[in-house]
Amino acid sequence: MYKKLSDQFKQINQLKRKLIQIMNKRQLLFAFFLGTALVWTSCGNKDAKKQGPPQAQAEKVVPVTFGVASHEIVTGTISYPATVKPLNEADLFAEVSGYITKIYVSDGAAVTKGQALYEIDGTRYNAAVQQAKASLQVAQTELDRQKRDLGRYQTLADKDAIAKQTFDNAQSSVAAAQAQVESARAALVTANTNLSRSTIRAPFSGTVGISQVRLGALVSPGTTLLNTLSSTSPIAVEFQVNEKDINKFTQLQSSRSSSDLSLLLPNGSTYEGKGTITTIDRAVDPATGTIKVRATFPNNANELRAGMNITMNVSTTSSKEEIVVPYKAVFEQLGVFNIYTVNDSSKAEIHQVKLGIKAGDKIVIKEGVKDGEKIIVDGTMNVQNGVKVVDAAVAAQQAAKGAPQGK
Repeated sequence: MYKKLSDQFKQINQLKRKLIQIMNKRQLLFAFFLGTALVWTSCGNKDAKKQGPPQAQAEKVVPVTFGVASHEIVTGTISYPATVKPLNEADLFAEVSGYITKIYVSDGAAVTKGQALYEIDGTRYNAAVQQAKASLQVAQTELDRQKRDLGRYQTLADKDAIAKQTFDNAQSSVAAAQAQVESARAALVTANTNLSRSTIRAPFSGTVGISQVRLGALVSPGTTLLNTLSSTSPIAVEFQVNEKDINKFTQLQSSRSSSDLSLLLPNGSTYEGKGTITTIDRAVDPATGTIKVRATFPNNANELRAGMNITMNVSTTSSKEEIVVPYKAVFEQLGVFNIYTVNDSSKAEIHQVKLGIKAGDKIVIKEGVKDGEKIIVDGTMNVQNGVKVVDAAVAAQQAAKGAPQGK
């Protein structure tokens, strides 16, 4: 039994030694593979170091067209937002109550002063006139009778044949009858006035709008709007100017010159009629530092409509030399006007500018650009602040020769 146990222990020990040998071989293989991987990695790093950092990307260059800010005496135009206003405008209200029985004009029609526009049922107003006439006739008859009686009493009083009180009563009766006549006359005037007001007439020549009432509508005095009437020719154009320019517009008003004013219509066309400055408001608005100016223009074709938003262009000549640039060099961003200049490194720099008058294809720069500065005229859509720029013509020549841009 002990011998069997001894043999079993020997067999177990032999198995342990074989397992240890197998594990040692696997560790050696793992170590071998790990070392090989490290060697490969090291070689790869050495190769990478030999190759150096990746090549930097080429700098972006934008082809543009250049110009130069210059100075000169400028004759050009200043544009002002303007609004068309009728010189005369009236809301037509009913002055008496009743039903609309006639409408004499169509919507938007041209009318002349005194022309009938609407008629309110005048039956009761005619009746009131007739009644007032009858009342006046009665009062006048009574007055005549009292006067005749007074004449007789006067003869008797001269002969002391009548009591003085009777004569005094006769005089009082005449005075009362005279008052009755005056009252009846006033009632007749009122009745005639109401009758005349039952027909609404144009207070001046112009154009009516769209009627606010139709046939059969019941209207009330002072509250029911019938229509609006506006004069059409001449017509006013109002705009706001800076308080610094008051003297210039005062001179234009005095000269009555029509060659200095022109209108740009909403469709982009220029209005053919010529106007003059007629009115400058009495006071400057302290909140905005501007004053209202009114010009009048002929408008026989009714091309200018009340309330229309247009542009007033005023010709002017600068009193001294101004810095000017091509108009297309200026661009707008978020309501601010800008321009690109080019520095010594051929890189674009954005500048906010304050604009002056426009003269043809040029515009005055009040602030933001100096005389002689190099600016970008064409190609600003592709330019960003700090980007390198090159003359488009030079870039085209280099491209044709196969040379890289910017060198």
